[in-house]
Amino acid sequence: MTIKEKDKKYILPTYARADVEFVRGENATLFDVNGKKYIDFTSGIGVVSVGHANKRVADALCEQVHAITHISNLYYIAPQAEAAQKVVEVSGYDMACFFANSGAEANEGAIKIARKHGERDGEIKRYKIITLNHSFHGRTITTVKATGQESMHNYFGPFPDGFVYADGIDEIEGMLDDHTAAVMIELIQGEGGVEPQDKEKVQKLAKLLKEKEIPLIVDEVQTGAYRVGEFTASQAYEIEPEIITLAKGVGGGVPVGIVMTTLKEVLSAGDHGSTFGGNYLSSRAVCEVVDILRELKESGDLEITSLMFNKALEEFAKKYPDTFTKKVGFGMMCGLRVKDADTLTNIINAAREHGVMVLKAGRNTLRFLPPLTITKEEIDEGFKALNSAMATL
Repeated sequence: MTIKEKDKKYILPTYARADVEFVRGENATLFDVNGKKYIDFTSGIGVVSVGHANKRVADALCEQVHAITHISNLYYIAPQAEAAQKVVEVSGYDMACFFANSGAEANEGAIKIARKHGERDGEIKRYKIITLNHSFHGRTITTVKATGQESMHNYFGPFPDGFVYADGIDEIEGMLDDHTAAVMIELIQGEGGVEPQDKEKVQKLAKLLKEKEIPLIVDEVQTGAYRVGEFTASQAYEIEPEIITLAKGVGGGVPVGIVMTTLKEVLSAGDHGSTFGGNYLSSRAVCEVVDILRELKESGDLEITSLMFNKALEEFAKKYPDTFTKKVGFGMMCGLRVKDADTLTNIINAAREHGVMVLKAGRNTLRFLPPLTITKEEIDEGFKALNSAMATL
């Protein structure tokens, strides 16, 4: 039985899979079962932040597996405490962490913290969470409802009450009331089309929420772990949220979700938990990944790589003014607006055929999330393959 036959027989059909099976990776380079080489401008949708088969991460995980992989959170876990310390220190915020297994779980934890915090003052039940249209916060029943995309709400209701959607940052102030528990935003909407929020508007909102003592939750599942240059986009936007959620790149490929919050005293023993969250294996991955990325940041190599990639992307886009209308995003989270959805699909398919992996975001954005360790040679090879793909359209 082939892999495709096994997949069809035993896996639920929730993914429209491309016809390729990867078997090996080296940094930003992948190899399929036939030995064909691909440059990866996706890093597993922003996950493989330090590249495929990173030796330091592999060695750390191997060492940990040979020692102890998992107990439970009923006991002290040294690498979990170390990972929390590293994450808090590089963030620059005075926060404490809860470890989960995914971005959706991290956002669930953030919502629970906000809602319990909203009950602490007595009679008025603060339960309402304001999010933005075109946002994406996860695929659990609660986080899919927090997601401001109506198409994602089909079939799965009834949903938890209390989620409302603003068309933009400007609209949020008029939606605040005595029942508002928190505002939850992405500073750059990833699935929504690599759409950055206006920095001044975000700062004004953050200031207003502090005055009203309403927590700001920043979903950094995709923007965190130095994806946009700083450890968090919140640092780049120069704001101080009460709650930040992380996942994807912070584990370098090992499933990890993290809630960071200044509201350290809200949750008590038994209020929240996770069987696997923050176990020895995942925490050890966080420790190594954060160390690697911090070194890249402090050496200046991260900025150099980001500048190289963005320059190459801009030069590529200029060659096809009839196809690409605008470059969006910043750091290593970038996109090109494409003239129509059909052309976008054709570009992604042609790129894969020519040995480079790219992503879709929203209805009309070609998304780029390369490993933060990508080399100049890999960047050059990837855009050479993209140009070859464009020549076939």
